Amino acid sequence: MRVTLAQTSPKLNRSNLDDIVTIIQDVKADSDLIVFPELALSGYLLQDKLREDAWSEEELSLLAELSRDIDIAVGVAMREGELFRNCGLYFSGGKLVAKHIKVHLPNYGMFEEARYFEGGEKFEAFEVADKNISLLVCEDLWHKEVHHELICLNPDLIIVHVASPARGFSEDGLEIREKWYEIISTVAKECSAKLLFVNRVGFEDGLGFWGGSCVVDENGIIQSKLPKFEVKIETVNI
Repeated sequence: MRVTLAQTSPKLNRSNLDDIVTIIQDVKADSDLIVFPELALSGYLLQDKLREDAWSEEELSLLAELSRDIDIAVGVAMREGELFRNCGLYFSGGKLVAKHIKVHLPNYGMFEEARYFEGGEKFEAFEVADKNISLLVCEDLWHKEVHHELICLNPDLIIVHVASPARGFSEDGLEIREKWYEIISTVAKECSAKLLFVNRVGFEDGLGFWGGSCVVDENGIIQSKLPKFEVKIETVNI
């Protein structure tokens, strides 16, 4: 299976859809699945812009159509009536086949997600091409009870959409990166599953996102690691 990690730098507007479509068209002939970061269609610090920039499912019909050639997993701010949700979407075979609503919304320090988004309530696995897949969004994976739920779901592939700001700089490197790599290695090994971690890059209002997207194998070994702090689109075999 060939997978494309799309480590992008979303803008705080709706132009991201055009950029995402271009990337998909560039790689679809050589890849089976492409994965984008958390909130890749809108940028992270939306705040009140949610009312203008959140998406409805109908507005993403082009992604559904493109998924006839390549599976697409993307992080999106979705609007349903007066509710806004931070979601991971999975398109395949010309339709939306799965939607995960971020359950754990951080609301401390630099994070204000619970102020703007309605959280989800569950974690699921869905089947595509004889593989069980689970979607998660960023903070979801920082909770031990979620790890136990994933073990019970028994996925073959775990996809994690991430928008992680850089913090904890030290002489030994970036502390948040090491913490994330520890978590995803543990989860992949616990579940005996491959894991795709796709984190964004770029800056928004003083926040710098560090990237470092990667593939983790069933033994918890990190492979195909992308660089920090730069946009990178890379296709790998898993």
